Amino acid sequence: MPSSPNISFVLHDVARLLRKRFEQRSRASGLTRAQWQVLAYLSRHEGIHQSRLADLIEIMPITLARLLDKMEARGFIERRPNPADRRAWLLYLTPQAHPLLEIMRSNGQKSRDEAFVGLSADAQRHLLQTLSLIKSNLLEACAQPAVDREKVHG
Repeated sequence: MPSSPNISFVLHDVARLLRKRFEQRSRASGLTRAQWQVLAYLSRHEGIHQSRLADLIEIMPITLARLLDKMEARGFIERRPNPADRRAWLLYLTPQAHPLLEIMRSNGQKSRDEAFVGLSADAQRHLLQTLSLIKSNLLEACAQPAVDREKVHG
């Protein structure tokens, strides 16, 4: 079965529009998208090493450090020394961040509900299964070095 030549563009546009809609709903919080990302990751990975978080959200460690400085000053996160490495910091949410997480989850659900208008629950499940398979395939492919066709055939 041939794949659509523009699936990458459609997926990119859907992700961009979901982010845009979430940001529209979340604007009143005064947080940036990057700050929302930090809160989301820390809610699932509290105690994560600062450099690991930078890898996960794909930003430079110095950029993350500045972002965390602002979030720490606002009382949303705290850095604790890593007992195994005094030079490293582990990141934790503060109780002040938890109401923001509830707002974030609610705004995310409302945005997804808008996106799924007209799709049955079965269609939504099938879409998620299909996208999960695509993600799994790409994670596996990205773990392997790419082969340059020109070097192989040229």
